[in-house]
Amino acid sequence: MQVEFRRVFKSFRHNGGTVEVLQDLSLTVAAGEFVCLVGPTGCGKSTIIHLIAGLERPDRGQVLVDGKPVTGPDPSRSVVFQDAALFPWLTVQGNVEFGLRMAGLDGRKRRERALEYLRLVHLSRFTHAYPHQLSGGMKQRVAIARALALQPAVLLMDEPFAALDAQTRAVLQNELLEIWALARPTIFFVTHNVREATGLADRVYVASSRPSQLRDVERISLPRPRHAEDPALLAHQHRILGFLGEEIEKVLRDELGEQVHFPEAQHETPPARPGASEGRTGEHRRGMHI
Repeated sequence: MQVEFRRVFKSFRHNGGTVEVLQDLSLTVAAGEFVCLVGPTGCGKSTIIHLIAGLERPDRGQVLVDGKPVTGPDPSRSVVFQDAALFPWLTVQGNVEFGLRMAGLDGRKRRERALEYLRLVHLSRFTHAYPHQLSGGMKQRVAIARALALQPAVLLMDEPFAALDAQTRAVLQNELLEIWALARPTIFFVTHNVREATGLADRVYVASSRPSQLRDVERISLPRPRHAEDPALLAHQHRILGFLGEEIEKVLRDELGEQVHFPEAQHETPPARPGASEGRTGEHRRGMHI
């Protein structure tokens, strides 16, 4: 399913005032596309996830999925959060079956589908284990299986691997790409890790500091699996870090009231990467549409 933001504004009340989070945000994610979003802390990345999921409503503008306005949560849109948020009193299989039970599947179909997706995330031997018996990486596998078992058209992932060690993160990234290649849901993945974003995504959105707009969009046309030391991939990362560094400097300057230098922002315009086919899409302007 296609995901679209049309001139979306969003703000929250805080300490008696109003905090503008999103300002005139427009973007389009094609059906079956894998996109990542990076940006400074507090720029509204999780808010974007919540808007797509139907957990929040925009103040102005439209959030559309498959051409229809999002009015609330729907099983066609599943979310995986940074915290696996498993029910401690349910087994691994019980946690995966929970959403299916809410969706009205009968017991036999629930079990079959839960076991199918637990096989996909390599947890077939742990179906009767409880969350406290699992490692952090295994808990996230359960959360991913639970989300995928609903067979969503849109999979929303809010820093799902942020708390994991590097080795476990790499394993789960590969597993996620394998699952995406099989089912082809639209994936909207939020991360602070630029290497992770360029390794996974078809496109990487770079959000500005709050109130957030799109600062840049990098199209990553390199074949998968991607190699960490590929010069073309490193060039994408350098460009993203340049823009991201400038936005982080703005945040620190606003918070501390003084000029702060972020090393990756040393170039006003990051150097062009090799290969014209790897060009950047979009423009640097307010409310730009991608």
